[in-house]
Amino acid sequence: MPICSSSSSSSLSSTKSWILHGLAVGAAVAVALGAHAYLGRSGKFRSRVIGIIPARFASTRFQGKPLVQILGKPMIQRTWERAKLAETLDQVVVATDDEKIAECCRGFGAEVIMTSESCRNGTERCNEALQKLDKKYDIVVNIQGDEPLIEPEIIDGIVKALQAAPDAVFSTAVTSLKPEDAFDPNRVKCVVDNRGYAIYFSRGLIPYNKSGKVNPQFPYLLHLGIQSYDTKFLKIYPELTPTPLQLEEDLEQLKVLENGYKMKVIKVDHEAHGVDTPGDVEKIEQFMRERNMA
Repeated sequence: MPICSSSSSSSLSSTKSWILHGLAVGAAVAVALGAHAYLGRSGKFRSRVIGIIPARFASTRFQGKPLVQILGKPMIQRTWERAKLAETLDQVVVATDDEKIAECCRGFGAEVIMTSESCRNGTERCNEALQKLDKKYDIVVNIQGDEPLIEPEIIDGIVKALQAAPDAVFSTAVTSLKPEDAFDPNRVKCVVDNRGYAIYFSRGLIPYNKSGKVNPQFPYLLHLGIQSYDTKFLKIYPELTPTPLQLEEDLEQLKVLENGYKMKVIKVDHEAHGVDTPGDVEKIEQFMRERNMA
């Protein structure tokens, strides 16, 4: 999964600029669609928000990944600490089926919701955790447990994007794709329409031109993995039959698109790093040392 981090104050400022631009576009679309009809008497739409960090110990590529040490702290603890800084989240919990992960998380103060081993992906795990909570929420943010440097501003950005787009049930973020990641299947690519809604996601390079080479002039997009859902949609998501494109690409967000639902996308100026294999741990630690990120 992609992992994000900000390398400098100027990068953070640029990230905020991109988010604000995306929100402005989303708000304009919402108004055009009559968003006021969805607001109700309170004047607030999708105002109750929870962040859920789904985490599992068993993984074909990297077993025990949430517990791996990143400069002295478990990776999931770093993710939780960053998520707690987001201003739009009313609550942050970890959802797991593994007692080792649960014990670790409770140790650093996180609230833990135990879920079943039958969850096929993070979205289903988020849904099960949501059903076990006493409080009701309008939006769930699925924060990948392997994102130790996630920027709180990106969490806030996708929440606000979904709040501003009543015709969407899902929101996510993208950034510019590096040429060296063009053909890496672990780096998921995305294409969007002129209104900022997702058209398609792929492990392959999209769009793919007839030369078969990367076009250095084209603004390819990298999916950052973090996503938020309308809770009403999240409840029906597990009941949707897996779709051909979802199964072929092994990307759960494609089931949303194939079933005709809309997904809002914001672009952020952001340096992305992936922790998909044990070898990626050393890379991210080096990145953090170079920027004095303890």
